[in-house]
Amino acid sequence: MSAGELALIAAILFALGVVLQQRGAMAAPSATSRGFLRSVATNPVWLGGAAAQLCGWVAQAVALDRGQLFVVQPIISLQIVFALPLGVVLTGQHVHRRQWLGAIAVVAGLAVFLAVSNPSAGRDSAPRATWVLASLSVAVGASLLVVVGRRQQAVTKAALLGAAAGVVFGFQAAVTKVFVHVVPDGVGAILHSPSTYAMIASAIVGFYLCQASLQVGVLAPSVATMNIATPATSMVLGRVVFLEVPSRSTGGTIASLLALTLLACGLLAISGHEAAGKMRVSPSAR
Repeated sequence: MSAGELALIAAILFALGVVLQQRGAMAAPSATSRGFLRSVATNPVWLGGAAAQLCGWVAQAVALDRGQLFVVQPIISLQIVFALPLGVVLTGQHVHRRQWLGAIAVVAGLAVFLAVSNPSAGRDSAPRATWVLASLSVAVGASLLVVVGRRQQAVTKAALLGAAAGVVFGFQAAVTKVFVHVVPDGVGAILHSPSTYAMIASAIVGFYLCQASLQVGVLAPSVATMNIATPATSMVLGRVVFLEVPSRSTGGTIASLLALTLLACGLLAISGHEAAGKMRVSPSAR
């Protein structure tokens, strides 16, 4: 199975997971309370979402082992397209025409981008100094989004917290690409590799930020900004850390930029209507 096919499967699993986790998180106490983790950890719906997310991560890891961040991560952003109909069915989301048009724009932009992209293979590892700089940049960027987001109203708060989670998840994808090359060397290599601990730390931080964003109760802005920030961060890290340089003509470069602009506009259109994110939580979700 190709990297692209595995990334598509991962996108579907991530979409299912995030919708189920939102349903479970909305029935839990505040994400800042002591009872939040206990509540979601005993909620079958939330646990089903966590299982789907885990399976999605495995598919993503294998895809990253076989392909470049520059290609795999934009495909992962398709999860927003799958999350919309799943949100309608599973959590009572109200999805408007604007959101469906945005979904079409995402698919079209991604299709064009992948058609004209031809990144070089790059490298599988990078100097420690490069990783330190990348880690600090991600930490500062995510922290600023959280600080600003906590002071905003619902839609903006969900969007900024989702973006912070996306930045961390983009970093996690980059670290995972290193980690999958360590796994074949055995347990000793895994325990001594910084990628192992960076991956675990980014997974925990990203998880918390994602849950905090979802609990605000407006799904579309949360998932949309998460899906903008994740591939954007991954593509920057792919270029800086792994030296994945696109090989395109001038026309191809212009086409790819336009495609990415269309994709981003589509994601923003999906997140732009507050009503799209309202959710009805039935007693069965508790």
